[in-house]
Amino acid sequence: MKKQQNFAVEVEDLTVAYDSKPVLWDIDLKIPKGKLMAVIGPNGAGKTTLIKAMLGLLKPVTGAVRFLDGSGSIRTLKNQIGYVPQSGSVDWDFPATVQDVVLMGCYGKLGWIRRPRKSDIELTKQTLSKVGMQDYASRQISQLSGGQQQRVFLARALAQEAEVYFMDEPFKGVDAQTEKAIVALLKELKEQGKTVVVVHHDLQTVPDYFDWVTLINLRVVASGPVEEVFHEENLRKTYHNSAALLRSVV
Repeated sequence: MKKQQNFAVEVEDLTVAYDSKPVLWDIDLKIPKGKLMAVIGPNGAGKTTLIKAMLGLLKPVTGAVRFLDGSGSIRTLKNQIGYVPQSGSVDWDFPATVQDVVLMGCYGKLGWIRRPRKSDIELTKQTLSKVGMQDYASRQISQLSGGQQQRVFLARALAQEAEVYFMDEPFKGVDAQTEKAIVALLKELKEQGKTVVVVHHDLQTVPDYFDWVTLINLRVVASGPVEEVFHEENLRKTYHNSAALLRSVV
């Protein structure tokens, strides 16, 4: 009997090294479809590395990553995979308007030669409205605040209309209002059946924001529903008994 599949991302035997030093070791991970998942762990645990390796931005030493029930790799399914990088890794001096940046999310459907269609322009307006940035469409991205820039890149990912989204610290450096707006959008994506994987630092908000969590520290410590794996024992294993940090959570 054929094994039933229902995963958005499957990582098998993934090892990543920098200068021959492993930063992720023997990672096995299966992320079900329709989950809003946090990736948590201490600084240097490999959270961003894991995201980049799954996206094909880093070449692993060993391992494989499959998407959407094994129907393809990042190469064949790139139009179905959205990515919001860390704000600090983006060249904000690039001469582009807010609308230009969001339209980039449509390029997978358009190709690089075709001009945007009326429907693409309308989708751009809708996504900017969703993130509260419709009044900034003609503004240069370099003129925006950190929170506004983050909203724009979230809008670009939404315009892609992907099935799986990866977001690397989307709440970093944003104000409380922007964080609340981003959380609402993430939960809306989940309700639409999308899968969202988020590198996250604030342990206190994990139970409120997410329904699935992966704890890593070079290896996967635990992964599963928040109510099952987000507990003191696993946190101590992940953060090596960091008492000050754990007291604020457990």
